[in-house]
Amino acid sequence: MKSVTILGIESSCDDTSAAVLRDGILLSNVIANQQIHASFGGVVPELASRAHQQNIIPVVSEALKRAEIDKTELSAIAFTRGPGLLGSLLVGTSFAKGLAQSLEIPLVDVNHLQGHVLAHFISENKPDERKPKFPFLCLLVSGGNSQIIVVEDFDKMQVIGQTIDDAAGEAFDKCAKVMGLPYPGGPHIDKLAKDGNPIKFAFSKPNIKGYNYSFSGLKTSFLYFLRDKLAENPDFISQNLNDLCACLQATVVDILMKKLILAAKELNINEIALAGGVSANSALRQALIDFGQKYKWNIFIPPFAYTTDNAAMIAMAGYFKYLKNDFCKLTEVPFARVTI
Repeated sequence: MKSVTILGIESSCDDTSAAVLRDGILLSNVIANQQIHASFGGVVPELASRAHQQNIIPVVSEALKRAEIDKTELSAIAFTRGPGLLGSLLVGTSFAKGLAQSLEIPLVDVNHLQGHVLAHFISENKPDERKPKFPFLCLLVSGGNSQIIVVEDFDKMQVIGQTIDDAAGEAFDKCAKVMGLPYPGGPHIDKLAKDGNPIKFAFSKPNIKGYNYSFSGLKTSFLYFLRDKLAENPDFISQNLNDLCACLQATVVDILMKKLILAAKELNINEIALAGGVSANSALRQALIDFGQKYKWNIFIPPFAYTTDNAAMIAMAGYFKYLKNDFCKLTEVPFARVTI
């Protein structure tokens, strides 16, 4: 049987990434970050799309080089079609179409969110690799998404709970900005929280029915809390920064885990996975480990390399679609918003 070699391209936000996957085994995964957005306190769409134009050719070339293959050996090209920033998606989509057409090979469109879920099936050909069994629950947490997903198969997923306003990662970034921390705020909060007391301050938690999330109330509660404390002591933030970060992080993790526990109990599923950029958060990872032991879950936490946006997960999702001959027409266009 002929080998299947997939080139994955990811350009949904501010990271340009390319990866090569052969018969389900990852050969390379290259990511070019865009540092320019830090000074603006968030991603600037126009700057992101321009940076993608500069990065995509060298990133793809490097991915092929590290995989030690020639582009003529590719079976198909998988690319992120959405959701994401439309300008950024257009760069990746256009490049993927042009390369696929020039090589006369199939094109495979990938839902970015499904890619995050399927990151758990990326194989580096190590003997101790574990994969979730179907059906499993996936808590997908990022700057733009906070979802609980029932995954019944590679191409059969259902969102049973999601944020009705801000996502967890967005709440981290906005609260970090109020405290004067750099963008993105999540990693800085995580680092500072390690030396803080997570029960020193209490912040608002939502009371939302079902499996849905809400983080706007927490963000507002945090903002008003700081406003009142700063009125009493202008140095309150600097004097309590570690404790503030620890308490904020503990609150977010508690909100996320309560809904996940509820879903796991009511649906009687003990295969539990974590995905998305916020899955790199140390407190969230530890909470999943702790609750996994308590409730006898089989837990799956992705390596740090596959938590943020990366092309390895796009190549993996594309590989599964390729095996089913699920290809994309050259006339298809990217979409900024879409669910799983």
